[in-house]
Amino acid sequence: MYSDVEQLAINSKKSCCLRVGPRCDKPCNDLCTSGSHLIPWVDEMKYLGVCIVQAHSSKCSLDHAKRAFYRAVNGIFGKIGRTASEEVVLELIKTKCLPILLYGLEVCPLSKTNLRSLDFSVTRFYEAFQYK
Repeated sequence: MYSDVEQLAINSKKSCCLRVGPRCDKPCNDLCTSGSHLIPWVDEMKYLGVCIVQAHSSKCSLDHAKRAFYRAVNGIFGKIGRTASEEVVLELIKTKCLPILLYGLEVCPLSKTNLRSLDFSVTRFYEAFQYK
């Protein structure tokens, strides 16, 4: 039935396997492409900008998003420093940096710890901004 269809080529350098579920920490057999290339098993992978983590249930890592948020905030402060008004700086942060932090969160099941971590990141910025 599928003899007419060509096989899809899998790029083993860009592919990886991640196990989610009750047996996520158990070792798995290596997977091999049709070209005899191994596909590695990983503990964390990035898919469409969202970091998915190996766990017993669906879980995302916010570390990359928080790091990118702080990098963007520091980039803005590095360029404009204290020369711009507070309103301009806050608007830049709101339009350029917050989307970086919040990107893809609708697909991630967030725990209370994750929500507190995100809240801390934003609160920490506003506290540092007030004291400068």
